[in-house]
This record gives sequence, C-alpha cells and structure tokens, in this order.
Amino acid sequence: MAKTLQLNFTTAAGKKVMLTVDEPRAGLTAAAVETAMQEIIASGVFEVDGTLLETSRGARIVERHVTELA
Repeated sequence: MAKTLQLNFTTAAGKKVMLTVDEPRAGLTAAAVETAMQEIIASGVFEVDGTLLETSRGARIVERHVTELA
C-alpha cells in the first residue's frame, strides 16, 4: 500500500500550498510533524510566486491501494 505524507501550508499572501513526501517513516506523531513543518517555514527555503510559507494548516497521511488488472 502506497503512503504519502501531505503537509499543508499557507503563504504570506494567503495562498494554500501542499508539499508531499512519499513513503514517510512509520510511527510519525502529530507533534513531530508540526515541529518539522515549523522548521520548514523557518528555513525560508520554499517560495511560491515570490512569497514564503508563513503558517502550517495541517498534515495527513494518505494510504492508497492499487490493484493492477492487466
């Protein structure tokens, strides 16, 4: 089963942004993910349309099961 960690942010201009991480490690906690998101914001590495990420809006792990038919 494929898993993806989706990190949701808002830029200083109010635009919603989602970063995804394929196959996140097992046992992630909400606190650990929030800490990582705050570190991403503080790093200033990600910019969208000339605006930095400003706030975290939440995160979730999405699990997907694919069955090949042919």
